[in-house]
Amino acid sequence: MKVFNVVWTIVQPLKLESKKALLYGLNGSVVSEVELPKVFSLFVRKDIVRRAFHAAFTGRLQPKGRDPLAGKRTSARSWGVGRGLARVPRIPTGRAAFISFARGGHAAFPPTTMERVWEDINRKEMARAIASALAATSVVELVRERGHEFSINTLPVVVVDEVEEKISKTSEARGFLEKLGLWSDVVRAQRGIKIRSGKGKMRGRKYVEPKSLLFILNNSTSSFSNAVRNLPGVDIVTPGNLSVIHLAPGGVPGRLTVLSYSALKALGDKYRVVSIYE
Repeated sequence: MKVFNVVWTIVQPLKLESKKALLYGLNGSVVSEVELPKVFSLFVRKDIVRRAFHAAFTGRLQPKGRDPLAGKRTSARSWGVGRGLARVPRIPTGRAAFISFARGGHAAFPPTTMERVWEDINRKEMARAIASALAATSVVELVRERGHEFSINTLPVVVVDEVEEKISKTSEARGFLEKLGLWSDVVRAQRGIKIRSGKGKMRGRKYVEPKSLLFILNNSTSSFSNAVRNLPGVDIVTPGNLSVIHLAPGGVPGRLTVLSYSALKALGDKYRVVSIYE
């Protein structure tokens, strides 16, 4: 889902302390320490994130309806009175048809495509939810509550821009993620793939796959993107199309996130936080 490509200014009544993250190089070692944008220091509003997810998720739904003539394609007519039978439409054999309580008849109140299945949300509220979900990616406790498995103590994971072009194979990406201590989360998603219960198995969605890593990169068609796009549970987005659906699957914030340095700067420019005490 594409989100608004504008600069959002979020007014914060309290003065925020800047967080720091580690910058990792191509070999998986720490290169330096970078200062995270203030959006990562915001207070996590789970209620707004949940509401924004519900609005974004229902916005992708397609209302389903029935054929207006379903159950009505019949020559059944009422036989009238004087036969000791109910005056319902009948076919020549005497069986009732057309009516809602007859076999093969039309539904009484069928679903219609005019039904409004989506929820509205204010644009500023959606931006605040995305900013809050971004802040949750830097809280280790919230990320662990979502069930992600990793062996580092500082989040989010920021990598140098050279990673997007220098890593082009999935085997190389696996080695890189193993050095970062994130590969175990991909294995967790692989273990969690299960067959869906219900009729969805017959409708092109047989398997349920847990979410694992979220990559926020400067280019969604780079070599690194092609190397990791088929890993279980992995999503790849850019700062321009980042959505609360990516940051908080199921409406639960705290997804394990990997950002490139350029994407981190772009997010800081897009979501600016201003304190009234500054």
